[in-house]
Amino acid sequence: MKDELGDITEIQLKCDFALQTLLTELNVLIKEYEFKNKVNPVEHIKSRIKTRDSIVKKLIRKGYPVDKENLINHIHDMVGVRIVCSFLSDVYDIVKIIKNSNLYQIKKEDDFIKNPKESGYSSYHLNVLVPIHLNGRVEMVEAEIQIRTMAMDFWASLDHKIKYKFEGEMPEEVKQEIYNCSYEVKQLDAKMYRLNEIMNKYK
Repeated sequence: MKDELGDITEIQLKCDFALQTLLTELNVLIKEYEFKNKVNPVEHIKSRIKTRDSIVKKLIRKGYPVDKENLINHIHDMVGVRIVCSFLSDVYDIVKIIKNSNLYQIKKEDDFIKNPKESGYSSYHLNVLVPIHLNGRVEMVEAEIQIRTMAMDFWASLDHKIKYKFEGEMPEEVKQEIYNCSYEVKQLDAKMYRLNEIMNKYK
């Protein structure tokens, strides 16, 4: 497919504004949570703005012509933030405080923890609309927030690397092993959750 994206400098600028606004709000929310609960549930936060190459590859993979209209209509994770937590309960605490913020609008949410993808992928996704100020007006820019445990993040990272080792369809044997690992990750998270509950009794 021919790359007809053209100049996307303005789109990238808007995404940068949205990312900085979102990160500031998330840091405030997490610090407020830590102040109230005397514990920080977040291990680390990663963020990125999708590169031009990634945009092109995703549009091609989805079967859309590579142009600006399809970028706007079909790429919903130009701005991406990943929040990695220690325990499963922390994930839902973070989801709750994000949903209670008045800064942005929740456009879509997917609980892939309770309803994992066919591959075994688990995470909680929130797509939010972030207000930015540009050229004297307010615009809403979409961003995707992924919230997951360290175990889920480890699995997702390996899954991503393994997929790129194969061109086209992944062998069934590999798919099955990846899925088996996702089941073991879920068991580990459950054990760590129980450990956290026991620890809380001694506080």
